[in-house]
Amino acid sequence: MLFRKITEDIQKWYLNSSTGLLIDGARQIGKTTIIEDFLSSNNIDFIELNLLENKLALDAFNSSTNEKELMLRISALANKNIVESKTVIFIDEIQEAKDAITPIKFLVQKAPCKFIFSGSLLGVKMKDVLSVPVGFLTVLPMYPMDFWEFCKAVGVSDKTFSYLNDCFQNKTKVDEIIHRQMMNLFNTYIVVGGMPKAVSDFVKTNDMTKVNQVLASIDYGYRQDITKYQKNSKLLIQEIYDLIPSELNSQNKRFILKSLNQKARFYQYETSFTWLKNSGVGLFVHNVDNPVYPLLASKERTLFKLFLCDVGLLTYKLFNGNQTAILNGGSNLNFGAVYEAVVAQELTAHGFDLYYNSDKKRGEIDFLIEEGNGVIPLEVKSGKDYKRHSALSQLMSNQEFDYPLGIVLCNGNIENEDRTLYLPVYMIGFLQNVQNNKPNIVKLDITSLI
Repeated sequence: MLFRKITEDIQKWYLNSSTGLLIDGARQIGKTTIIEDFLSSNNIDFIELNLLENKLALDAFNSSTNEKELMLRISALANKNIVESKTVIFIDEIQEAKDAITPIKFLVQKAPCKFIFSGSLLGVKMKDVLSVPVGFLTVLPMYPMDFWEFCKAVGVSDKTFSYLNDCFQNKTKVDEIIHRQMMNLFNTYIVVGGMPKAVSDFVKTNDMTKVNQVLASIDYGYRQDITKYQKNSKLLIQEIYDLIPSELNSQNKRFILKSLNQKARFYQYETSFTWLKNSGVGLFVHNVDNPVYPLLASKERTLFKLFLCDVGLLTYKLFNGNQTAILNGGSNLNFGAVYEAVVAQELTAHGFDLYYNSDKKRGEIDFLIEEGNGVIPLEVKSGKDYKRHSALSQLMSNQEFDYPLGIVLCNGNIENEDRTLYLPVYMIGFLQNVQNNKPNIVKLDITSLI
């Protein structure tokens, strides 16, 4: 079984929460597998119903008028006793239900057991489900395997992770042999990606042909989803989806609407872009006018870079299934697009919103992330001249912004020079958006108002 970090979050929910659990994410990222494995490995009694495969279960959700009626039907479909406070009911492919919000409320608030829901395309089919009241549903977003999870899958030891973390924390160079092997592993991740089936087949066989067969199947499945769930604008969405690799391979990597149509206007395509975002297939990095906290305040809706949710899928489409040149370290290849794709994928998985900044005089900063109430600019460099970064240098020297730190993610070793930290790109895994849940007490003085 592949190691997934989300297992810890599921465990916390199971032990501490009285809400239902919803795991949301794109297709083929391992949602069903991780839930089944958690329940089985912890010897938890559970009932599983798949609304896509089980038409009777889907009908039960669509036609039941109250919790008792729905629970009676679930029990009949499961053909086993439901033990109060012990049985977990797992409803998969919940997006297939005509109206999932109402039955979810029924079940979580009144039924005598715990519920786990899982689905794909929830942002497309069930726009309200991701903003439901927190009182009855905990939502966990799930993504393809990140680089650390991939490393665990291929056998990198905890001792190595601990050593690399020490290097990161203390800003000391990584042993050169370990550094080279980690870079080789990172380049392998670029072509395999984080889709669990692709990773599993690679671990078992080391055969890129089998990996590409998996990626081709996933690519076909995503295109079928577009046809199935968005019939009115399916051609537009498919065209955008197919243009993502070539647009990223252009000089500025920004998605240019004229690539679709010389007379294109954003409002004509907005619903198609929204579909790709809400389905989890596309990762959007929006430009900000003013690169200061909070970044959302100056987000530009119509200027963005668009990545695929998985770097392996991107390189498969970009190199037409012939990614050997990447593994061989081809010097003539443009690695910039795929390096940025990995960073976008990792930052998303680690809880960051994605922004960049482009200025005509200064140039472009690849990513901006928020830490506390401040901003850290990130530059991604795939070549040997990674210390040439005029846009970042100008930004860091501008006293108006007063950034405490700038980071360059590159293929070199760790160096720290005048508020610029050079990190091997594989250390992107150590950048985590940790939420501070400690009490923040605000005391009001209203003595003169009483």
